[in-house]
Amino acid sequence: MRDDGEDLAQAQGEGDLSKPLRSTFQVIVLGSGGGPSEDNVTGLLVRSTATNWTKGSVLAVDAGTHLAAIIRILERHIPKTSKSNPSDTPTSMFKSPPRWRPTLVGNGAASPAVSPHSSSLIDYVTEAAGHINVQRAPPEPSSSVEVTNPSTKLSEGPFAGLELPYQTAKANAAHINRTFVCTYLITHPHLDHLSGFAINTASFQHTYRPKCLAALPSTIDAIKEHIFNDVIWPNLSDEDGGVGLVTYMRLAEGGNVALGTGDGKGYIEVCDGLGVKCWSVSHGHCMKRHSHRGSSTGPQAEAAAAQVALGRTTLRSPPSEINLGPVRGQSQPQQAHGHPIDKACVYDSSAFFIRDHASGKEVLIFGDVEPDSLSLSPRTAQVWQEAALKIVAGLLTGIFIECSYDDSQSDETLFGHLCPRHLIAELKVLAANVTALRQQQAPTPTDHRRESSDRKRKRQSNGLTIHLLEPDIRPRRSRGNDVHHLHDNDTDIASTSLSLPNHDSSPMSISTDPPPLDNPLDPDTSPSAQHPPLKDLKIIVIHMKDSLTDGPEIGDVILEQLLEYERAVGLGCKFEISRAGGSIWL
Repeated sequence: MRDDGEDLAQAQGEGDLSKPLRSTFQVIVLGSGGGPSEDNVTGLLVRSTATNWTKGSVLAVDAGTHLAAIIRILERHIPKTSKSNPSDTPTSMFKSPPRWRPTLVGNGAASPAVSPHSSSLIDYVTEAAGHINVQRAPPEPSSSVEVTNPSTKLSEGPFAGLELPYQTAKANAAHINRTFVCTYLITHPHLDHLSGFAINTASFQHTYRPKCLAALPSTIDAIKEHIFNDVIWPNLSDEDGGVGLVTYMRLAEGGNVALGTGDGKGYIEVCDGLGVKCWSVSHGHCMKRHSHRGSSTGPQAEAAAAQVALGRTTLRSPPSEINLGPVRGQSQPQQAHGHPIDKACVYDSSAFFIRDHASGKEVLIFGDVEPDSLSLSPRTAQVWQEAALKIVAGLLTGIFIECSYDDSQSDETLFGHLCPRHLIAELKVLAANVTALRQQQAPTPTDHRRESSDRKRKRQSNGLTIHLLEPDIRPRRSRGNDVHHLHDNDTDIASTSLSLPNHDSSPMSISTDPPPLDNPLDPDTSPSAQHPPLKDLKIIVIHMKDSLTDGPEIGDVILEQLLEYERAVGLGCKFEISRAGGSIWL
């Protein structure tokens, strides 16, 4: 991870002074935590380096922390100059205002009365004719005044290369927010992902168009009903008679098939240079009895939840499977986690594939997510299937995913989040998909014989023999479910139909425990030291919950545990911990 723009190679011919060579994405980490401190909760800024800070080229992904974090970053990196006398000491800028000497005003004598809070004007009191007059006296000229150069192009930090027109950090932060941030991509409507956006809507005035809030329809419905409802917060949207500072973009799960072409099919443009495709994922189950507000778990997952709730399985025991099929003559449990099964529901969150239009490269960013092994509505496997296709095609540059707790947190108290043991288990599912795809693409002896006899053709021209290689367009027999092609017009990637392992848990069973770490993958798809399935894939950890106790930082503990697992299973990925105020280049 490249932090704060330090030690970065300057790109040739680019306006961004800190852009590393060959980087496609810049991700600025506004908030890397998951609470409980409100100043560091989830918030990211994403841009394509190809756009070079053009108007409307920055995408905000979640905004628990937003404008305040931008101000803090600018305060550290806006250059300042000082007009000082040669005799000034470093502490002269912090000296208290001088006391004013008593002077005669009218017929009375003035006594000094200096307010400790006065900075530009000093109060003093005049006693005259039996009454007191409070007046303002001009201050002595300051020996040292900090001024900021206007219209300065930053040379360091996450906003390096950006020209700022104002003097103060807060004015320039508002400028960045109004001019460059085009869309807010919200993973789910929990406050640690949304509160900054709601508060910052007051700064959306004087923008050139409404800010776009893009999310799944269920997320937008929750925001409309519970935030912008003229009770919790004014309705600043352009729906239901609102003010019109915010407009909604409802994303179709799995992408909009009517949009895009080729490997960009299904992606919708959300800002200059970037498109997005969205999948829903599960973020834990609701503990309160009410009508469905999230995804219905379905009867099979509800039965599994009921068995867990009734103690028929233990989440920390050795791997066990729950039969989800109906048993003739056996009544189904009527309680799941203390509530009727027909009322069980799951919190919806999102995972976003963000695509750079210029290069076709992508980054995957998760909202809060729980492991499929514990979920009442396991859905992360579908994200891994699509991610595997992009890894094999060389398109996926990195994954931002939560890991809220370290491994000391029990499964029962994860509350819809991940910890290192479950994150590794999920990545093993991704690795298995990648390995299966690569095995299907690997040439067989029969393919080599056909290549020599069918694909090589000789063409005689003026005594010269020219060998031409034609694209192999023969269909290959696949096992399992066929998956759509990533590149409709790319014969190198999509000349054959690729199939993935079937992770649909509905007809069979699911396990309540992650796969054992000493057996990371199926025997025939286990990674090797020579060919790790996720070689050099960057996994950036976000949403780490601070324990507010003495001892090492929670991010350092999580990273150490993840690296230990990685050494044991050999997936090949590179783990990094996000830091608030840092910049990540992919």
